[in-house]
Order: sequence, then C-alpha cells, then structure tokens
Amino acid sequence: MNYTSSTWRILLISLWWAGAVVSGRQQLSRHTLLEQDGDRVTDLPGQPPVSFNQYAGYVTVNESHGRALFYWFFEAAETPHEKPLLLWLNGGPGCSSIGFGNLEELGPFKTHKGKSELFLNRYSWNKAANLLFLESPVGVGFSYTNTSSDIKQLGDKITGHYVPQLAELIFDNNKIISEGNGINFKGFMIGNALLDDETDQTGMIDYAWDHAVISDRVLSDIKAKCNFSVAKPSNSCDEALSGYFQVYRIIDMYSLYTPSCVDADSNSTRPHMRGHVSPRIFSKNKGWHRKPTGYDPCQPKYTELYLNKPDVQEALHANTTRIPYRWTHCSDSITFWNDAPPSMLPTIKKLVAGGIRVWVFSGDTDGRIPVTATRLSLTKLGLKIVEEWSPWYSNHQVGGWTIAYEGLMFVTVRGAGHQVPTFKPKEALQLVDHFLSNQKLPSVPF
Repeated sequence: MNYTSSTWRILLISLWWAGAVVSGRQQLSRHTLLEQDGDRVTDLPGQPPVSFNQYAGYVTVNESHGRALFYWFFEAAETPHEKPLLLWLNGGPGCSSIGFGNLEELGPFKTHKGKSELFLNRYSWNKAANLLFLESPVGVGFSYTNTSSDIKQLGDKITGHYVPQLAELIFDNNKIISEGNGINFKGFMIGNALLDDETDQTGMIDYAWDHAVISDRVLSDIKAKCNFSVAKPSNSCDEALSGYFQVYRIIDMYSLYTPSCVDADSNSTRPHMRGHVSPRIFSKNKGWHRKPTGYDPCQPKYTELYLNKPDVQEALHANTTRIPYRWTHCSDSITFWNDAPPSMLPTIKKLVAGGIRVWVFSGDTDGRIPVTATRLSLTKLGLKIVEEWSPWYSNHQVGGWTIAYEGLMFVTVRGAGHQVPTFKPKEALQLVDHFLSNQKLPSVPF
C-alpha cells in the first residue's frame, strides 16, 4: 500500500482536525480550517449540552470511483490539544463503528429506548483521548461508493483492514518518509478479536463446553469430525457444528449471561452476513452471522431508529447523496471478503518486535471470540512471559486478570461480553486510560 490508502489519509486528516500540529511545525491551512468548520456538528437532535467540539462528515478516498468514508470525531472532554488521538474501528467486516463503538460502547452519547434524545455516557473514552470513529469499508453505514462493482472487490488490501494491518501500514511507512512527516504512532489495542483461525475455532468450542452451553455429545462430535487447521469444512463437520450454533439461537452468543432482546419489533437477532474474514469453517454456518447486542439487548434498535431520522442525518452531514437504503449496523451487501489471512499473529509479532505497544483485551463472558480462544492464540504467538497470570483491580473489586508477555499485555475484563465497554464501562475506561499512559493496571485494591 502507499499513501493514497484511504485509512492512511483518514488518520492524517483526523490528526489535523483534532487541532494537532503535525510534528510540532506544520500549521493548519486556511482550506483545512474551512473544511473543519463545515463539518462541525452544532445542532444534533436530542443531544445534551457538552463543552467539547465534535465533527462529522465525509472524506473522499477515491474520486474516480466516488468512494467516501463517513467519520464522527469528538475532541477530548478536557485539554484536547494535550490528549492523544484514538481511532476506533469495529469489525465484521461490514459493521459500523458509529453504531456499535460510538453510540453503544464508548462514545460520549448513547441512545434511549423509545426516545429521540441522547444521554451522556459518563464513562466515555473522550475523557482520556480525542476519539475518531470511522465507518469502513465503503458500503458500511453512511460510507458509500458510486461504483457498485467496488463492493465485490472488498478485502484486506482495498480496506487497509482494521487495527493490526493499519498499524503495520503506519509502522512501515513511518520508516521511509522524511523526518517530521510521520505519524507519532504509539500502539494499538485489540478487543475480543479474531486472531488465528485454528486456535480461535478450537477455543470457541472448548469455551462453550466449559461454560455448559453444549453437551458432551456435541463436543465429541465436533472434535471427531472437524479439523480447524483447514479452510474448507467437511459435510460431517458442518453437521456437527449445527449442534453448536443451535444453542446460540436461544441465548446471546456475545454475552452468555445477559437476556436476549424480546422486543417483537426489534431485529437485534436477525442474521447478518459478515464476510469470510470470520473463522473459515465457522463462517459457513449461518449461526455465525448474528448481530451483537449490548447490556440493553434491544439498544441496536434504538440506535437504528435514531440514525435514520432525517434531521439527525442532516446535523451529522451524513447521507448527503441520498443512499438508496436505510442505515443499518452491519451491511447486508458485504457477504464475502476477498483476501484475509488465516492468522494475524505474524503481523502482531512483527509490530511487537518493532517496539509498538500492544494490548489485547477480552471480555470473559463472550462466546463469539471467547477468552479461551484468545489465550490459545496468544500462546501460539510464542512470546516470553515476563509476569504471570494475576488479578487487576477496579477500586475494591477484581476487574479481571492480566498476563504480561514480552512486548504484549493481555487483559481480561470480568463479567464483560463481546463489546467490553457496553457491559463494563467503568473498567473499560480504566483499561484504556492505563494503556494510553503505558501504566500497569492496579494489582491491589484501592
């Protein structure tokens, strides 16, 4: 990839719009200031009063194809010029960082049941950083392309795929550009994310059995008939996996111990195709493609209603081309993924060796990418353990567990599902605050 990559341009532009001065020397141009002012969000319906600035709109990433990505940016609640920039990307691929990450996890505002108002998130991550949410790739949320064939070409290369590969792109290009023009890139976090097809799939099955979700027979059938080291499942494996997914039709795969949405009008459990970047055997089964839910399992419905209001879209400078479909959390058009490696471990290992700060965190009640799967993947990474498994604290309570590898920190969040900030907002803010300051989490009550 080169500097015309959409994700690279987005990150540079976001640095400028955060009010940052690139390398302490390059001042904002008049043109950039005008663009910034044009994207300022000043009259968002139902928004409570706040003291920080926010911006939203489009960045054109390919003029000839008419590709544009939608972003929503929030300055830090206090001293934004002194705070770092944090880019948040939800996965899928094909799911919205605006809907999930921003309005249901860690952004300043959250949506209400049955109301058009927003309420303040007291544990918003903009207490610790300037926040940028990006809907990527095109076809997700408000991001669009005027060339329909682009949707069929989506994959890691065209997208700049999510956090580890974006980190690698910045890391590599910072080495070859002139001094003072690079991005002051410090590190990245990965939460409940697919890391390695083989170990992730093995861990999902083991976790389901260990948490009394599947029976001994289902476990035995899968172990006997499935080989997770191959990309194409056998028919007998697919049949065995059906018993595994059947259970997740009646409980929430993303949070084992919270209720499912029972609102008759909600589509929060409607199947959504997410693409084959998910584990290659699991992705063949329609039970894999289910929309995640949060602490209020019907909240995705409230978000969808809010973001489809014309006055909300106008205030956000969104849907300016009148996209011929409603905003949804996950794109119905992205039903495949052209290029995705079976493992992200080599990329992570390269960045760890390059001195990039890497933290991996995992909510321990998530069945989608469970803590068991992540632990198996990190063991496969082969890094030296420098501090053994130990508790960390949030005030007087155990917040979870940590294990420090050479160059990588793994953190569990006790009682959190797939979307950690949704279920444990206080602990999640504590987690990101310590990551950004490069400090260990408290090992004793306080």
